[in-house]
Amino acid sequence: MLHTERRDTIIEILKTKDTASIHELVELTGASEATVRRDLSKLESDEQIKRIHGGASLSRRRRNEPTIAEKSSVNQWEKKKIAEAAASLLEPGECLFLDAGTTTLEMIPYLADRNLVVVTNGIPHVPLLLEKGIETYVIGGKGKQGTGALVGIKAIEALKEFCFDACFLGINGVHPVHGYTTPDPDEAVVKRTALDLAERSYVLADHSKINSITFANIGELALAEIITSDRLRDDERTNLKKYTDVKVVST
Repeated sequence: MLHTERRDTIIEILKTKDTASIHELVELTGASEATVRRDLSKLESDEQIKRIHGGASLSRRRRNEPTIAEKSSVNQWEKKKIAEAAASLLEPGECLFLDAGTTTLEMIPYLADRNLVVVTNGIPHVPLLLEKGIETYVIGGKGKQGTGALVGIKAIEALKEFCFDACFLGINGVHPVHGYTTPDPDEAVVKRTALDLAERSYVLADHSKINSITFANIGELALAEIITSDRLRDDERTNLKKYTDVKVVST
């Protein structure tokens, strides 16, 4: 099989399976593991696929944004460990911005009984924050269907009334060249505003977000420390550390 045919075959496999392991691709293409790895590197450099730990997945469309229900069922344990590590960085009595998103939502159980003040644009976050007895401020704005985030000019105006010790952002894409990205330009502005208002900033990203690029740019990697997991490939970790601090959580 010619290398172009083999790479086309890999794309077709990923269209069918969404993700596939190296072992599966070796079996389905009849190529050696080394050859498949070279093909994946080439396809990733062409932004056709995304390499993940032990395999590959198909690159998503730039504007594609999974719903809360879809995201909640993916990498759950990894997100919990990232969230726990993120919460451990806070001191009692601090004020923080907690972004909309499923990984930031997982932080809330670790914030109770610490005299923290939370500002959020995540509609699903509010009942859990109140249930935990956490002092909570909710910004205004337009509610997004599917993700439950508050965005738009009203959200930005409300955010500017605060200053934060720390902000914790959910993210869709983390890329050395393109920085932090999200599918929705309105949400990108909210995230960038929160970064500008915080003394220190953190991006919570499970391994599937690394080397991904979505439609709207938030800013360069140096704007925040990345908290991710040990499911990240060694080369991805090394590359990210050229641009910002990276905290790797054991899962």
